[in-house]
Amino acid sequence: MRDLTNRRIVLASRPEGRPTRENFRIEDVSVPEPGEGELLLKVQYLSLDPYMRGRMSTAKSYARPLDLGEVIVGGTVARVVRSRHPGYAEGDIVLSYSGWQTYSLSKGEGLRKLDPAAAPVSTALGVLGMPGFTAYSGLFTIGRPQPGETVVVAAASGPVGATVGQLARIKGARAVGIAGGPEKCAYVRDELGFDAVVDHRAPDFAERLKEACPKGVDVYFENVGGAVWDAVFPLLNPFARVPVCGLIAWYNSTGPFEGPNRLPLVMRDVLSKSLTLRGFIQTEFVSQLPDFYRDMSAWVREGRVRYREDIVNGLDHAPEAFVGLLEGRNFGKLVVKVDETA
Repeated sequence: MRDLTNRRIVLASRPEGRPTRENFRIEDVSVPEPGEGELLLKVQYLSLDPYMRGRMSTAKSYARPLDLGEVIVGGTVARVVRSRHPGYAEGDIVLSYSGWQTYSLSKGEGLRKLDPAAAPVSTALGVLGMPGFTAYSGLFTIGRPQPGETVVVAAASGPVGATVGQLARIKGARAVGIAGGPEKCAYVRDELGFDAVVDHRAPDFAERLKEACPKGVDVYFENVGGAVWDAVFPLLNPFARVPVCGLIAWYNSTGPFEGPNRLPLVMRDVLSKSLTLRGFIQTEFVSQLPDFYRDMSAWVREGRVRYREDIVNGLDHAPEAFVGLLEGRNFGKLVVKVDETA
């Protein structure tokens, strides 16, 4: 494949606070010939997700940090363009983990074949993929919403939050979303069908949230942290469950956190209210994937779960789009269309 060029984006330097364009480097390298048992993938779509920020840091986490010069990680939808693997043929569309590049070699491990006739293949990076499964497994395993309970979710217009609220309603719970700005709030209320939505940018956000939750909060699906957490925490009912999925408000923080130490207050209420706070990574629940694919595919097909994609054209725009993701500029599941012919 010496006539092909692989464009890739690697980690040039570790961000200090907010990532900048200088933290990324674009490289063009030759595409190697696949060996026996390997296949060559051409990336069509690349998923951008907040967890990638953690991989750029050396801070202790659930996954190893990226090395300098390493291709940025990321889920992808790709087409098999050359196969020397018995399980895959040229033209197959697969879910892979090729990262921020136009081509990648694979030995077939961790791939999942996709059926373009069943759903748009980009949904394998969103509602029918990792974000959707994160919502499904976290809410149902940790949150366990019951009919009539109140479920609050932050980042409610994003791929995880939007799915959480809709799943809560499927289970008969009351869904309250938190989003930023009138357009996103209108989407959450009018298109996704949440029972209430509150704009976290409002100066009286905490008061509005309390009004939207007159019976308190039974499940809070945490995606954000920061001021949103401060507003939700006092509203948690006894025996409330808090699946902790993300803390995007703090991902760019460096050094000690400013402000008073709230840990004693948090721990007091954890004890006195018998709260459950449980952090999780969706890979902990892989045994649930068959149920997820069955249930979510049906709900999307029936229109009970809706989704929105924010598609950016061109791999070169991935760094800028990723920075915008961390600042909440995306509207829906952020996907880069890498192959313009797809």
